Amino acid sequence: MKLDLYNLTNEKIGEVEVSDEVFGAETRPYLFHEVVKMQLANRRRGTHKGKTRSEVSGGGKKPFKQKGTGNARQGTSRSPHMVGGGRAFAKRNRDFSYSLGKKKMRAALCSALSMVVSEGRIKVVDNFDLAEIKTKTAANTLNTLNVARAIIVDSKNGEQTYTTLNNDNLRLSVRNLQNYKYLRPEGVNVYDILHYGSVIVTRAGLEKLEARLKG
Repeated sequence: MKLDLYNLTNEKIGEVEVSDEVFGAETRPYLFHEVVKMQLANRRRGTHKGKTRSEVSGGGKKPFKQKGTGNARQGTSRSPHMVGGGRAFAKRNRDFSYSLGKKKMRAALCSALSMVVSEGRIKVVDNFDLAEIKTKTAANTLNTLNVARAIIVDSKNGEQTYTTLNNDNLRLSVRNLQNYKYLRPEGVNVYDILHYGSVIVTRAGLEKLEARLKG
């Protein structure tokens, strides 16, 4: 499969060959559901906490005498049905995170990338190097590329072959743009692809992304 290659002035300058295994896979929405559900669960902090009857203060004294008041007998004012009492089934701190299999995660990401390719919502650019950190410059360039909302995938080579570094001029220039998000190839995920709808990826980022999903 071949994808069109553009420069930052939105002119087509060639084509790049990509793997059908990664960018031509079958679209499987049920995998999107499973992976996005997992990603959102893993984001939950789980710090909610309520107090049970044993944790609220007071309540050591019997609130009123056993008989003669016309009320139901009470042994403590901290029972769940009393005003100021503890909760019967109070929320506790918990970890909501869980994981899915690597093959399923890879298949879901390939499916999401293949979907944006088939719908023409991916744009491959030769590079996205900015001379300085300037949000206005990045916004103007993105307007020129004619992509209103997207994740932007780019990286620079790290010291080791399996690591990448941020393109900091680009990352810092787009971090305040509401409709764009910078990601390195290893950070590309199903939720962000579906949330932003489109992908802008540099040639270098495309190679790293493809190597990640084929390996």
